[in-house]
Amino acid sequence: MNKSKNSNENEVSKGKLRFSVVCSSNMNRSMEAHAMLQKKGFNVRSFGSGSQVKLPGPSPTVHNIYSFSTPYEEIYQDLVAKDKNLYTQNGLLNMLDRNRRVKPHPERFQEYKGLSDVIICCEERVYDQVYECNWFHRFFEFRCTKASYIVLMNTEMKYCHLVHIINIDIRDNHEEATCGALLFCHLCTLLEKSADLDNEIEEILSNFENICKRTILHTVCFL
Repeated sequence: MNKSKNSNENEVSKGKLRFSVVCSSNMNRSMEAHAMLQKKGFNVRSFGSGSQVKLPGPSPTVHNIYSFSTPYEEIYQDLVAKDKNLYTQNGLLNMLDRNRRVKPHPERFQEYKGLSDVIICCEERVYDQVYECNWFHRFFEFRCTKASYIVLMNTEMKYCHLVHIINIDIRDNHEEATCGALLFCHLCTLLEKSADLDNEIEEILSNFENICKRTILHTVCFL
């Protein structure tokens, strides 16, 4: 596939908030939301939080496993070679075709060095993984000495960035991914319109929870 098909990747976003959407493999739920949010003009990235990209295989016990650096195009061609009919029927080729038009390859959240203002997770396990790899945890894992703590408090704290981590459970199938993307678009619109997000987000999420009839988890971290 010609790389120019990633036509949306370099679009300039008009959104004021930096959103990230995270599922397990950066294939279905997060990419459906990424594509939809990007089309709506939001500043959005997407990630997976798992150790590998795992896709359904020819049986429930056999999966297709890839590293996060594997291009969507390469995965697409691999599945075509393995069983084009099967992966057309179960929707994987259509999903990968969409993905390769959005960005080159899946990305692992734990390897991302940039900043987000709002991180939206698609299941509680992912939410826990995202929280556990926040900047403070990484810092103290390698620098848990009194001297380093003093340095952190005196110099590096001024660079810390507050990020809201939200979870709404979305089942990992194509239909639910579409519903989830619509929910995320609605929520991101509400968050983007907020004049004081840090003070208003709890009320926004409470109201949205009543609308979508799904449990919403929320925490704050410093990155």
